[in-house]
This record gives sequence, structure tokens and C-alpha cells, in this order.
Amino acid sequence: MDEFDILARLILGIGSDNKEITAWQMGLRAVIVYVVTLAFVRLGKKRFMGKATAFDVILGIMLGSIASRAITGNAPFLPALAATAILVAMHSLLSALACRWHGFGAMLKGHSETLIRDGRIDERMMARTHLTDRDLEEDLRRHGLTDASGVAEARLERNGDISIVKAKPEPRVIEIGVADGVKTVRIELG
Repeated sequence: MDEFDILARLILGIGSDNKEITAWQMGLRAVIVYVVTLAFVRLGKKRFMGKATAFDVILGIMLGSIASRAITGNAPFLPALAATAILVAMHSLLSALACRWHGFGAMLKGHSETLIRDGRIDERMMARTHLTDRDLEEDLRRHGLTDASGVAEARLERNGDISIVKAKPEPRVIEIGVADGVKTVRIELG
């Protein structure tokens, strides 16, 4: 065991004061922490950090904090890696519970809020969710719309995005013609 301790101290600076860790040791620590953290996150869940909810962002912040301490030597190396594994496992467990119990999922991750229904903006919900008219207009433009009249439903999703379902255009008869006893109708959608 003494040989392992000597090797760990020499290569990774484990057991050294954080001011004694060399650039090479810190670089090697960074590589190890990166690979281990990447493996933990990949084992966690696919949606982690992509369109994340606050629940996911908190894990990301905590992982970054713990991992940085392991790299710089401000926390013991192996216990810091163990803490990241425990956080990812806890996140995975809570996510699984949220999938099975809707109420728990809503408590943990929040729920969506309807901002527009049938072209009408819910001003109270806009105020409650701290969205301005300009915020909403920006998202409407992102979806190719210039105003709320073309929206069947718009929701502020749990991850902060605004999802928009466009209203189906009403068909309009543009022209009716009769030629050689055949009636011709041209219909335009929206």
C-alpha cells in the first residue's frame, strides 16, 4: 500500500498541500476528473444539460464545483470523485421517481404554464412568469409568427423555452368557376 501512496503522491499530488501540486499533476487530475465525470454523466441520463430544468442545472453546478476542487487540490481527490458519483446517482434516482409519480415530478421539475390559447394572450400568466410582451414577441418571431393571432397554444415549458403550436389555417374559397358544365373551386389555406 505504501508504494501506491508514493505513486499517487508523485503522479497526482494526492496527500500534498494544494499549493504544492505541480502543473503536470493538476493537468493529469483534470484529465482524470474529466473522464470520470463524463462517465458519471453518461450513466446518469441522456437529457442532462440539454434543455435542462433547474433540477438538472443544479446538478451541473454542483458537479463543476466538486470537480474543480478535486483538480486544484482544495478537496481530497478520491472523496471528491465519490461525491460526484453520489450526486449523479441521486439525480438519477430522483429522476426515476419523478417519471413514476407525476406530483413528485411537478414538485421537483416544475410544470409548464399556458401563455396563449386560441390567439389570446393570458396577461396574468405573463406577469406571473415574469415575461414581457417583447420576450413573447421574440419567441413568436423565432417560430415564424408576427403576432399571437396565429397561435393555437403557447406554453412556457419547465426548461424555460416557449413552445408554440400554430393555429390551423381556416380554408377560404377564393374563386368558383363553371366551364363546360364543370364547377371549379379554388380553396386557399390561411
